[in-house]
Amino acid sequence: MSAATAPGFATRQIGEIAAALPGATAVFRRRSLDFCCGGAVRLVDAVAPEALTAIEAELAALAPGAPEAPEETGALIDHIIARYHLVHRAQVPELVRLARRVEAVHRDHPDVPRGLADLLTRIEWEMGEHMQKEEQGLFPMLRVGHGPTIAMALMRDEHDDHGARLRQLAAITHAHEPPEDACNSWRALYAGTAHFAEDLTQHIHLENNVLFPRFGA
Repeated sequence: MSAATAPGFATRQIGEIAAALPGATAVFRRRSLDFCCGGAVRLVDAVAPEALTAIEAELAALAPGAPEAPEETGALIDHIIARYHLVHRAQVPELVRLARRVEAVHRDHPDVPRGLADLLTRIEWEMGEHMQKEEQGLFPMLRVGHGPTIAMALMRDEHDDHGARLRQLAAITHAHEPPEDACNSWRALYAGTAHFAEDLTQHIHLENNVLFPRFGA
């Protein structure tokens, strides 16, 4: 059973949770829990009893069920912003931080993902610009029924660029597969890049194939 579907996290090792559940490293880092070198410790043994319930709730919230895309256009836009834009803005900075750590600590490892932090930083900047244009320009027009096909064509072109970045991401991470001797941070990093790639692919699909065709694009 994966960390995302497990009924509880208390008896699972911290390193195991970090490696299996994207976003868990940020939860552990905020609470000064060592998921890398100290990752063999069970969560229940690593935190005070009064903190355990709150931490488990934070971890459970990282893997919510994926709701169906709403039929009403305004609700669909709200869903895209909440489920993808806000999530990407939280995902990528943590991946950059993990990538810099892995590249520094394992600089001599033959499979170290050299350049991954820089690639993720570029993705963060490009996506930030793209999502801001949608939120401040395109989406408000779509909410009132206007279909600016030129703007949607531009967004489609930028989606193609995002797709190219995902291919670069897959190449540099060996399809998000860590080496057998990878530490918990490395495994958490690749679990996170895989989750991000899946999210971004679904995000682009919703816009290209569900939202934009409603306006003839």
